[in-house]
Amino acid sequence: MKQLIFTIIIGFAVTGVFAQNTNSDSSKTITDTLKTKKDKNIRLGYGEDAAEFNFNKDRKDVDSVKYNKPEYPKFSIGVTFSRFDLGFATLIDNGSFTLQKQNQFLRYNQWKTSNVGFDVLQMGVRFSSSFKIYLSGGFDWTLIRLRDNITILPNQPTLTFRPDNINYSKNRFSSSYLRIPLSFDFRTREAAGGNRFHFVFGPDVGFLINGRVKQVSEENGKQKFDDTYHFATFRYGAFARIGYGDFGIFAKYYFNDMFENSPQQAGIKNFSFGLTVGF
Repeated sequence: MKQLIFTIIIGFAVTGVFAQNTNSDSSKTITDTLKTKKDKNIRLGYGEDAAEFNFNKDRKDVDSVKYNKPEYPKFSIGVTFSRFDLGFATLIDNGSFTLQKQNQFLRYNQWKTSNVGFDVLQMGVRFSSSFKIYLSGGFDWTLIRLRDNITILPNQPTLTFRPDNINYSKNRFSSSYLRIPLSFDFRTREAAGGNRFHFVFGPDVGFLINGRVKQVSEENGKQKFDDTYHFATFRYGAFARIGYGDFGIFAKYYFNDMFENSPQQAGIKNFSFGLTVGF
């Protein structure tokens, strides 16, 4: 988690620099102050909302008004730090929020079972002021806080656990994925404060990076064990985000099973929801 916090800090720094040098949704010419040209044209405004007034020789009447509109479509690609998700992860066992008998060893503390993720790369096309499609890449963690004093064993033919006579203060079973969502972003016109409503949805695929068991106890201190733990090597699903300005909510659901090559866990799927920052 320390590495995650460090990565987030670097991401904000990169985003700040990137934002100072790039504005993909503004027009090519920015006019902050009133400017008079030789042909008696006056431009007033900012970016795509700038207006151009043409005066006659007496400069008393306005003949026409021209608006400086951006050119579409616009292509963009670059480094980003956005769509930071922080929420709850939930296991759905064959359509039920209650785990079946053979999966009771996966009982978890809902309030300490979380989903964390963010995007670091993005490429897309804006077709209008209100609609954009973009493909992004980032990282996604599902952190399951187990209730029971067990150890899920690595390098087993199926998902296997061992009961322990140890009282774990933390027993976390987690997976990390490279996530690649395709987003369809609809946004409203700017409100008085310059913010907009965003409605974003699309498919999401992921590739397993690794699985991990992390335990903390008085007897053994801190321990970490890395393995695939039969987490799905490839997962696919869908997501939705709704927000205003930079803040909103998200939901993600993966259609394939959470575990593979482990028949007893067939039908367990991953659903997450929570808060998101950065559109």
